[in-house]
Amino acid sequence: MPELLSILYLILFALCGLGISRVLFYRERPLRRIWLGLVFGYAMLLWFPALFSFALGFHLPAQLLGLLLAGLIGGIGWFFSRKKSCTVSSLKSELPVLISVGLLFAFCMVLLSSHTIVEKDGALYVGQSTYGDLAMHLGFISSIAVQGTFPPMYSICPDKPVCYPFLCESVGATFYLFGAGLRFATMLTAGYAFLLVLLGVYFFFEEWLGEQRKAVFAMLLFFIGGGFGFWYFFDLLKDNPNNLARLFTAFYETPTNFVSNGLRWVNPIADMMIPQRALLFGWALLFPCLFLLHRAAIKRDTGSFLPLAILAGSLPLVHTHSFLALGIVSGFYFLRSLYHKQGKKQLLGFALYLGIVLLLALPQLVFFTFRQSGSFLKVHFNWANESDNYFWFYIKNFGLIALLAPIAFVSARREDRGVVGGAILIWIVAEFIQFQPNPYDNNKLLFISFAYTCGLVGSWLIDAKDRLMRGGIRNRISTAMLSAVVCVTLFLSGVLTLGREYVSEYQLINPNELLAANYVKENTAPNATFLTYNNHNNCIAALTGRNIVCGSGSYLYFHGVDYSEREQDLALLYEEPSTYFALLSKQLKIDYVLIGDNERANYSIDFDYFNSNFNVFYQNDSVIIYSVHS
Repeated sequence: MPELLSILYLILFALCGLGISRVLFYRERPLRRIWLGLVFGYAMLLWFPALFSFALGFHLPAQLLGLLLAGLIGGIGWFFSRKKSCTVSSLKSELPVLISVGLLFAFCMVLLSSHTIVEKDGALYVGQSTYGDLAMHLGFISSIAVQGTFPPMYSICPDKPVCYPFLCESVGATFYLFGAGLRFATMLTAGYAFLLVLLGVYFFFEEWLGEQRKAVFAMLLFFIGGGFGFWYFFDLLKDNPNNLARLFTAFYETPTNFVSNGLRWVNPIADMMIPQRALLFGWALLFPCLFLLHRAAIKRDTGSFLPLAILAGSLPLVHTHSFLALGIVSGFYFLRSLYHKQGKKQLLGFALYLGIVLLLALPQLVFFTFRQSGSFLKVHFNWANESDNYFWFYIKNFGLIALLAPIAFVSARREDRGVVGGAILIWIVAEFIQFQPNPYDNNKLLFISFAYTCGLVGSWLIDAKDRLMRGGIRNRISTAMLSAVVCVTLFLSGVLTLGREYVSEYQLINPNELLAANYVKENTAPNATFLTYNNHNNCIAALTGRNIVCGSGSYLYFHGVDYSEREQDLALLYEEPSTYFALLSKQLKIDYVLIGDNERANYSIDFDYFNSNFNVFYQNDSVIIYSVHS
């Protein structure tokens, strides 16, 4: 029942978005209008419950008021919309996008399902790409719903406000609050976002390139295209025939992600969208923004500025990098408009766009984003390249796409070269300015530049194939063979990476930890604090929504949170409790002490103290929990 209620809640927001779309985009063909309606429904799903939660806390009334507000706006849209139906004949012309996006979406859902805490033999399993980040996302979702504090505080470092674009987590928390399982709540929202990203990338390319086949090919290049990384594995076969099997068994030794060989340009499905919820949810809004921006700035449809501004203004608390990338492209297009003297109407459109974005985005930036990112900015050249010549690094990571990009750029129409100017500016910014502690994270900007590169190269390759096919039968056969070789070279690394991700399986939470977490959920206060080791796959933090004294530095450090003192306190509390526990437990508000496999492996625990001073709250074969106050 909670799962059905969650689906109904999501569908109602989607229908509200469709009502808005029937007013704003009534001229669009049906599939585009549906996509844009789903985007606006998704934006309302992210924001409206959150707006009421700022005032009322993250509780059921806020979620229902958010739906009511969406219903009022969407209902007005349906009432005043111009009636246009989606017929079977209109969908027949959309078969290329329906088939290509449908197949990609189906594969993404298979990966998402197998990578999101699958219960097996009493334990919880994930995939290679979700082994690191998923526990953090689960902790955000469960703690927001359980504790009801909004804006949220870190459950892995209590009393510290979350320095992370948290709307991608609060939307999952809505369904967890309804009583849906944590796995279901996580997957339902991600599935919606996946569909919007895939459609968004396609329609962005179609709007720019003007042809379905070019848009489909460019979309496949973006999601599956890879570099020359596959050659490393075939080359290793000379030394040991078993080396190829390592591709499907070793942890992060894939043709697109093999750090020791300088392969850093990861597959966007396997390594970006599946594990990184903020990026996934951000792209679901970003590509519709790029679609509307292209129409407004390049095709000079000033009516697109208003919906563009609304979506753009909602981005900072969803995904900051997407907001920054959009800002860079928008700034370039504004300068381009000034250079070409496009007229007062166009400039007023840009002014409207800027004004609305500032009105919506500034509060998010001032009160949340700048609090984290301001201390991270520094000059850093050459992104994540640590060993190779600058040009060779990108050639082996991008493969034919890197080699063909300059040719495609020179051969492109003047207008298309102007289109990719914003992408070039993104690349320059990301190559010289580091926005987070890990320079690798700049790929969240670089991937947007890469999308434009895929469009440019994909369009050139289709045109080149058409020119070659104009010859006789013999020339057509040669062209077909050459096309096959080119496609294998372009897609083999990506296909192998996705194959590796498909078969990957890692245990995140062991059976005894899962039993303990389930008991904690049923028998402790929502805001209880547990003393545990700070492993990233912490069963209390990930599954129960309760607080722990200190979580993994892999999360906190990259969010700019100072956790060093708390981390040092962990060892004192476990190893010298007779000296430190009485004082520190009051400061840290500790309610329970958990001792499991991770705690035993990392500390010399003074069991005598805990057994003498506290009652056992819960115990199984490997986990024991003491109650501090009973």
